[in-house]
Amino acid sequence: MGNLLKVLTREIENYPHFFLDFENAQPTEGEREVWNQVNSVLQDSENILSGLQAYKGAGQEIRDAIQNPSDLLLQERAWNSVCPLVIKLKKFYSFSLRLEEALRSLLETLTCPPYAPTQHLEKEQALAKQFAEILHFTLRFDELKMRIPAIQNDFSYYRRTISRNRINNMNLDIENEVNNEMANRMSLFYAEATPMLKTLSNATTNFVTENKTLPLENTTDCLSTMASVCKVMLETPEYSSRFSSEDTVLFCMRVMVGVIILYDHVHPNGAFNKSSKIDMKGCIKVLKDQPADNVEGLLNALKFTTKHLNDESTPKNIRTMLQ
Repeated sequence: MGNLLKVLTREIENYPHFFLDFENAQPTEGEREVWNQVNSVLQDSENILSGLQAYKGAGQEIRDAIQNPSDLLLQERAWNSVCPLVIKLKKFYSFSLRLEEALRSLLETLTCPPYAPTQHLEKEQALAKQFAEILHFTLRFDELKMRIPAIQNDFSYYRRTISRNRINNMNLDIENEVNNEMANRMSLFYAEATPMLKTLSNATTNFVTENKTLPLENTTDCLSTMASVCKVMLETPEYSSRFSSEDTVLFCMRVMVGVIILYDHVHPNGAFNKSSKIDMKGCIKVLKDQPADNVEGLLNALKFTTKHLNDESTPKNIRTMLQ
């Protein structure tokens, strides 16, 4: 506990041995039940990312069908191309609901009394690591999704075709998989620039709202502590030199940005206010010290998916750093 507090109060040189082990933390007996539950979700995350990465879209088939409305063969080809893609999009959306549940389980454990969030993070490092892995996945998913405009084009075509065929009383088997209600929910999800982050932000906000007996600080302190630990590990050579993989640097940066965004959505004053427990200037500096290609998406996430950046209470120097 003392070591973590010392790191957070920047007395680092006297306490070089604190390290939040994102690479090797293993669950204790006390963490095992929640860890197993969350792990069953996280073990599917790489498949979801590789599925999204391989998403090609049906742009050409859709264009051909629209340009030749009386050619039934082209209509059929477009429909047959889009349907498997919609099933894939449903799989991604369904995963977001599982991720939401996993996040709630972690928040319940990492914020519950009598321990302070700092104590939880130090005692339950395997759960802290899973929380970090959820954020890491979320930012990777959203970065990929932003580069695939075909997703919304494909889904819009699917919904238009379903509506048209429903008018013609056609029996469409795919509606057993993606009915109208599911299609509405998926449509809202994919309309977001960063759908997974939006899901987590809403889940964290709902967690705070529903747990009225739990002080708000338990949740916001958990998030600000994670941000501080990531920042210190990134800016301190004694810690960053202990990462066994260069990927861990990017992992830490994504996690730091993810918890900042969640904090900004949950705390009434946000992350950028002078009273914020997150050193935003220091966090942005850590990002800007990295190669531009590695951090462009993360800086954009801070610019475009936070809630309070453009508030009058945000110091001008912080806004300038993010321009």
